[in-house]
Amino acid sequence: MKPVFLVDDSATMLASMASLLGQAGQTVEKAASAEEALAKLKATPPLRAIITDYHMPGMTGAALVREVRKLAPYRFLPILLLTTESDQAKRDEARAAGATGWLVKPVEGEKLLAVLRQVAPA
Repeated sequence: MKPVFLVDDSATMLASMASLLGQAGQTVEKAASAEEALAKLKATPPLRAIITDYHMPGMTGAALVREVRKLAPYRFLPILLLTTESDQAKRDEARAAGATGWLVKPVEGEKLLAVLRQVAPA
């Protein structure tokens, strides 16, 4: 199964999501910032999906989505934003950047797995 790439500046969130996905049999790649994610994407094997936080120091999750969409191998890859933000304008910004979906923290493990299965069947 292709890995899911997690991007979040919170080490706790990265560990929590990686654990949840790992328990479901999903392999993961991780980055602690959008900038680190972009650097790693050039050397990462094909992915199942990217799940990124919206609010991060430096580049936001929406900006990351915009940059990822410029990379040919990731043009159509499912990308989910996972954030505490529920503002419709931010959702619209993410959608315009090319995000596939939006999940509000805290998200239940089963809901995250269900959305992942929906947008990126294994």
